Amino acid sequence: MNAKVSFAEAAAVAASSLLSSKLRSFLTLLGIILATTTLIAVMSVIHGMDVYVAEHVSNMGADGFRVLRMAFVGNFDPKKYLEYLRKNPELSLEEFEFVRSKAKLIRDIGLTSGRRASVTFGKEEIKEVYVQGVTANFGVITNVQPAMGRFLTDTEDRRRMYVAFIGNDLKERFFGAIDPIGKTIQIEGRPFEVIGVAKAQGSVFGQSRDNFVMMPAQTYFKIYGSRRGLSYVALAIDRAHLMQAQDEMRMLLRAWRHLRPGADDNFAILSSDSLVQAWDTMTGAIAAAAVAVVSVFMVVGGVVIMNIMLAVVSERTHEIGIRKSVGARRRDILNQFLVESSMLAASGGLIGVIFAWIVTLAVKAFTPVPMSMPVSAVITAVVLSAGVGLFFGIYPASRASKMDPIEALRVDR
Repeated sequence: MNAKVSFAEAAAVAASSLLSSKLRSFLTLLGIILATTTLIAVMSVIHGMDVYVAEHVSNMGADGFRVLRMAFVGNFDPKKYLEYLRKNPELSLEEFEFVRSKAKLIRDIGLTSGRRASVTFGKEEIKEVYVQGVTANFGVITNVQPAMGRFLTDTEDRRRMYVAFIGNDLKERFFGAIDPIGKTIQIEGRPFEVIGVAKAQGSVFGQSRDNFVMMPAQTYFKIYGSRRGLSYVALAIDRAHLMQAQDEMRMLLRAWRHLRPGADDNFAILSSDSLVQAWDTMTGAIAAAAVAVVSVFMVVGGVVIMNIMLAVVSERTHEIGIRKSVGARRRDILNQFLVESSMLAASGGLIGVIFAWIVTLAVKAFTPVPMSMPVSAVITAVVLSAGVGLFFGIYPASRASKMDPIEALRVDR
């Protein structure tokens, strides 16, 4: 028997210990497995949503922004909502024309208004479709691209024509493989000719982004009126002037509304950056909660590992005595048991990675949640698990290293 133990030998001993009592090993590592699975699952959701938000949510590009009556970025506050309803007036067409004529740092500006409505084709009906009235430049500003046909035109807007640009959900439900261009759909009983179909945008958290119909803004105002639900979409002259363009928009709106210096804005301006920052804030809160849960699991798992290692030290007292009697130093014994406890915990981490991978695949297959497992999450989980094993293995390893070899050899094997 060698006095000194290499890392490979300690790892082999740890693996042998794990396999010799599979049920005990699994129960020992349960806390670490739960912690690792939770950590990776949460990081996968956050990573997947980060990608989604960056690619899809804003639809405004790096130089775009929106103007709304009110906006809640992050947590919804009912008291603030009621306050904004009372304080913030609706955006208006006159205000839009004023801004469009005065702005110098905005290269394009459009408007939109929308509501939920039923849309039918033949005997098929889809309820709760988001019906929007939009200006002809809305598609360019918000990067809505046609997969078939074309977008709306200024002429159709001026003439208040009954034409529609539909989302992919309506195309699939109503027409399937049939070409929908030129077909007539009914929006709350009014006939509209389909002139284009948008590229599919997918869904997030069960909410489809393809369940919409766009019609010319003036047509929408003719049917539903223009006094409620207006919002503006705008593009700065370039990315470098985005902040200045938003400041200019804010100044023009405040001037139109005769707001005193120091008074709060009674409107909201949102850019891609502000939406991404809001998401970062939300994910920070989610991550903090996940860290708290993971910490509890890790501590519980670490305490269990410490108790198991104490039992292992007790079972191997005679072996420790032999090693010391043939020249093993305290450091050799200490290192041996630290490696074993770290390997034990790291094994739990690896099992947790496998479970998290299965969870990620299942969630992606059966739900609309956009999960994506980052490599950094796997590395973090395994290293953290090994670190927990190392920390909670210090006391058992120290106790083993301090054993008197003579007393240890007297213990029955």
